[in-house]
Amino acid sequence: MKVLLGIGGSEDSFRALERTIDRAVAAGDDLVVAVVENPDSDRSYEEVVERVRSVLEDAELEADVRHVEGDPGSQIVDIAEREGFDQIVLGGGHTSPMGKISLGNIAEFVLLNAKTTVTLVR
Repeated sequence: MKVLLGIGGSEDSFRALERTIDRAVAAGDDLVVAVVENPDSDRSYEEVVERVRSVLEDAELEADVRHVEGDPGSQIVDIAEREGFDQIVLGGGHTSPMGKISLGNIAEFVLLNAKTTVTLVR
């Protein structure tokens, strides 16, 4: 399976990274990690890339790591459609005290606009 993981530096996105890498190793998925600039993250692009490469190395998995500029949500959707990905994986979503899920702007845009399967890791 051809999987596109969008990551922006939140703890949710790092959980998605670890779970997606575990699945890619087990299933033999072709993984591309798209590092986006997330204004809600306290981490710099360089810090995010360093962590991504470290987790990939620990798992002994080779994956393409890309810097995605521009609007993160629309860029992820565009890459997935243009390059024929089977799945998009994102981290995000918090449950409110009322039990409803609250999504960040990037995850919401991708979920509403992607024509491919989207997996949201919480």
